[in-house]
Amino acid sequence: MAIILNNQHPKNNQQKRQVPLISIKDTVVFPHTEVVLTFGRPKSISAVYAANKVDKIICLVTQKNPAVNNPKIDDIYRIGTMCRIKHILKTDGELNVLVVGIGRVIIETINPAGPFFLAEISQIPEIIEASDEVTALTNRLSSLFKKAANLGKGVDFLVFMRIMSGIQPTELVDQIASVLDIKREQKQKLLETINLKERLNKTHEYLSHEIKILEIESSIASKTQKKFDKSMRENILRERMQTIKKELGEMENEDKDIADFRKKIKQSGMSAPVAQKAKKELKRLSQMHIYNPESGYIRAYLEWLTDMPWIKESKNNVSLRRAFSILQTDHYGLKEVKERILEHLAVMKLRKRNKNPKVNKDINSGTIICFVGPPGVGKTSMGKSIARALGRKFVKVSLGGIRDEAEIRGHRRTYVGSLPGRIIQGIKEAQTNNPVFMLDEIDKVGSDFRGDPSAALLEALDPEQNKDFSDHYLEVPFDLSKVMFITTANVMDTIPPALRDRLEVIRFSSYTEDEKFNIAKKYLIKKALKSTGLMTNEISVDSKALRNIITRYTREAGVRNLERELTKIMRKKARAIAEKKKTKKQLSSLELGKYLGLPKYSISLAEKKDETGVSTGLAWTQSGGDILFIEVAIMPGKGKITLTGKLGDVMKESCKAAVTYLRSHSKLLGIKQDFSKTDIHIHVPEGSVPKDGPSAGVALASALYSALTGKKVKKNIGMTGEITLRGNVLEIGGVKEKVLAAHRAGLKTVLLPKENRKDTKEIPSKVRKEIKIQFVDNLNEVIKKAIV
Repeated sequence: MAIILNNQHPKNNQQKRQVPLISIKDTVVFPHTEVVLTFGRPKSISAVYAANKVDKIICLVTQKNPAVNNPKIDDIYRIGTMCRIKHILKTDGELNVLVVGIGRVIIETINPAGPFFLAEISQIPEIIEASDEVTALTNRLSSLFKKAANLGKGVDFLVFMRIMSGIQPTELVDQIASVLDIKREQKQKLLETINLKERLNKTHEYLSHEIKILEIESSIASKTQKKFDKSMRENILRERMQTIKKELGEMENEDKDIADFRKKIKQSGMSAPVAQKAKKELKRLSQMHIYNPESGYIRAYLEWLTDMPWIKESKNNVSLRRAFSILQTDHYGLKEVKERILEHLAVMKLRKRNKNPKVNKDINSGTIICFVGPPGVGKTSMGKSIARALGRKFVKVSLGGIRDEAEIRGHRRTYVGSLPGRIIQGIKEAQTNNPVFMLDEIDKVGSDFRGDPSAALLEALDPEQNKDFSDHYLEVPFDLSKVMFITTANVMDTIPPALRDRLEVIRFSSYTEDEKFNIAKKYLIKKALKSTGLMTNEISVDSKALRNIITRYTREAGVRNLERELTKIMRKKARAIAEKKKTKKQLSSLELGKYLGLPKYSISLAEKKDETGVSTGLAWTQSGGDILFIEVAIMPGKGKITLTGKLGDVMKESCKAAVTYLRSHSKLLGIKQDFSKTDIHIHVPEGSVPKDGPSAGVALASALYSALTGKKVKKNIGMTGEITLRGNVLEIGGVKEKVLAAHRAGLKTVLLPKENRKDTKEIPSKVRKEIKIQFVDNLNEVIKKAIV
């Protein structure tokens, strides 16, 4: 059934005819043009063969949407072009067809039945006006097309010759329209424009716009070419000038950069082998073309080599009196730490007195200081104070998370973007060869497929080797023996043994409440005021409020969180002052809730009453000491032991050892429970926090004994110590931190192993007065002292 289309074009007297119809995707075919089209769809191929058998006449019409693979009648335009097939070439399932446009046609009806569309078409008569304006537009269009071709527009040579040969206006405008660089929809509108004058005007507008774009592109290309030609000319002249100067034997053949590098090498004070290496690289650079990519790498290498402080060093004034004054001014407490540092400086001073270079050439030869302690206790600031006391530059490099050996030794110059390692970078930054160099977080250095950075540190920190430290980038030895290395760590366990052996450990303990109070009074409040722009006469913190901040809002080994809380108060105060609100000058403890919210910690963490099956243990963490509660429940069962609370392997073994001891000594201890018919559940609260170590053995055994006998554990007693199967209590570590944690939690008595008596000297005298320390040798003593 034929479909009659609603056409808007005027009726014409042309004879109607039926021809095969083909829809084309992404182009528009104009009358008077030849074009090669490729057909691959079955309907299109059938239509071509059908037309070729009859009269070779076919109708080509453009699709509205090129993405449609099987277009319907509504997917095509109503105005197309009647064409004659001139030649067909078949290739791999496709047809390449050369067609010639005959005229514009309107599609009257389409019969979709059959292997292809069969359309009834009639030619559209064009409206041609013979006037001077049409003639002028034709001549102008021909001239513009020639200009476009001269500007580089891609046009087939035969098409160009035909357009320039003086053809009729209708053919001229269609030929030019077919090669315009415009959208498919715009070309379709030109095809549908039957008024010649109007079509000439539109084509003229499109072609003029295209010429403007071509002129801009030509201008850009011309400028680029001029710059390139100028650059080439300068390079040629420069090469000729170099050749002439070489022939004359003049030394001025070096450019300014080469001369500057030669001067720097001479003034740097580098050793003869290093200078020889630098001059060799400089010679290579002088023989290279300025645009050789490798010249940039050599320049960067020479800049690093000449900027290194080969002979520059700070005056090494080791004045113990000045050092003591600076340490006392910068840090409160840390008495033992300061004494160890002053002893180290005294050794440096005496070693400097030795003038025999064979015996001692360097005053820093010896062990490397390692500050070990929890975060926030002043390890980094102590390093800065040492540098100030010695009058040296201070350099800090954080090693936390480093897993690439090249971060220490540098990358080889064969890699793009290579740089020296962090040690050499720090030395260059200090611009002296004897700075105080702090390697922070040395316990957090890792290793993977890129190497082991800790192994690279061995050479840098070993006094016997670091005189000739080799960086992969510099490729020449650099003397690190004058550098005073200080390392910091939170724990020693993760430091490799070979590296740990080279370190002289100075331990930083947790601060007591009084020490935190004085540190805040002397340093932290002033620092918080300065950081928030407040003046000392605008706010003050009374002593009671400060102690409440320490006890109720922070719980840490150092003072980092305390500083944050004070800064938080100052920020809120600064806002109130900036908004011109009335505020009190002195901050009292009653106002802390307004600035800091509700208290985060209770004053005392100890149990409120004596409990059965609950004991208080003492633990050591990276943030200092802490207390932990151990809960034991017993129930009828089959002798099963359940352990919960995210316990580590060592702590689980302590639990088993405690059970074994109580079971093997049940008669002696008065335990009447039948272990084979009793299930035991041991739990340590805060189950999301990992817990491990043997020092909870005493607390575990006490809680177990209490649960099995029904007797209560004293509420105000804390305990620590490792136990054996014979009931002996063994020595543990972190005594000071654990006792301070017990004191902070409000405990009144602490049970320690007898062998730890020597460690109680580190505990501040005030804490020793306020807490009772008792020493035990076996579990029987623990039970007598801890059980009610």
